[in-house]
Amino acid sequence: MPRRLLQRYMPHPDTLKRNRSLRFMGHLIGDPSLWVLSRRSVANAFMVGLFSALLPIPFQMVVAAFGAWLLRCNLPLSVGLVWITNPLTMPLIFYGNYRIGAWLLDTPAREAPTRLSTRWIAEQMVDIMPILAMGSLVSAVVVGLAANLIIRLIWRWQVSRSWRRRRLRRRRSQRDDKEC
Repeated sequence: MPRRLLQRYMPHPDTLKRNRSLRFMGHLIGDPSLWVLSRRSVANAFMVGLFSALLPIPFQMVVAAFGAWLLRCNLPLSVGLVWITNPLTMPLIFYGNYRIGAWLLDTPAREAPTRLSTRWIAEQMVDIMPILAMGSLVSAVVVGLAANLIIRLIWRWQVSRSWRRRRLRRRRSQRDDKEC
């Protein structure tokens, strides 16, 4: 995995500890195990971040941070991945989760009205919420586990590719040394 690329975009723990709004979490932010970039920590961070992102709950970043702390995975990566569900993508993702929940519970999905209003959403929320929760939970588990597996496979492929390149360079340099 491109560790240098990830490190370039990650904030430094000291700058976060000095941040006025995050000072109360200084002892948690300073934990070195939450900043490690290893195959396990990055794969688990993807799992935690994507799991939290797909849940229709407030304070997804807090859930991701707590999950990162519990699993001792990369904190900034897991919290940053929550932003996959931003105000632009959230309606599409949660509608997809609702459709998955309706399919799992074998209930017909409701069609959106021609004119969407907060009143319509509030009236429908009682009926929609169990289906959305089921679809979101299943999607979150499947996507989180799949992301964990894919990141581990990509990381392993990257390491084996780097070993092969190193071995080829050594063979070339030995061959060049013999020729001289």
